[in-house]
Amino acid sequence: MEWFSGLDPTLKIYWTIALVSSLIFLIQTVITFLGMDSSDGLNADFAGDTHIDGPFQLFSLRNLINFLLGYGWSAVCFYPVIASTFWLNVVAVLVGLLFVAFFFFLILQLTKLSKDNTFKLSDTVGKTADVYLVIPGDQKGKGKIQISINGSYHEIAAMTEGEKLPTGSKARVVRLIDDQTVMVSSVNG
Repeated sequence: MEWFSGLDPTLKIYWTIALVSSLIFLIQTVITFLGMDSSDGLNADFAGDTHIDGPFQLFSLRNLINFLLGYGWSAVCFYPVIASTFWLNVVAVLVGLLFVAFFFFLILQLTKLSKDNTFKLSDTVGKTADVYLVIPGDQKGKGKIQISINGSYHEIAAMTEGEKLPTGSKARVVRLIDDQTVMVSSVNG
């Protein structure tokens, strides 16, 4: 610790911020990977409409640590290069804000991985499909449609109350008949 006691008082502050925020960040990271991070335990307790639906809150312990991590380490790194304390603090604040923005972007990308993209037949209602196998008219039998939902194609049994729909024609899903069959109508009529 001799090197620390011999430092300029301002540099001591920057090193303290960098080391303490790094330790807390490390603890937060371990807790996250262990699955014990359902909340950071702090809520912003002031008036104002700052609530954002989703995994990101602007004023949280996690974002404070992210900011201090960027602030502290950039101040330590740029201390020998930037002589003015004012400009050093400006650069450190900007880097701290960039850290918060980077972690916000990272969390948004990770939450996209948890999105439920499972196929539900109810998602087809109102959508347009291609007739894959002829659909007999007046509910006299079943044909098949091919429809794209969430970027993947599905073949579904279909019936129509109108006239026969030939292969290659367009149909709109009107309603569900059961858990495997839909009612369609011609897009042209």
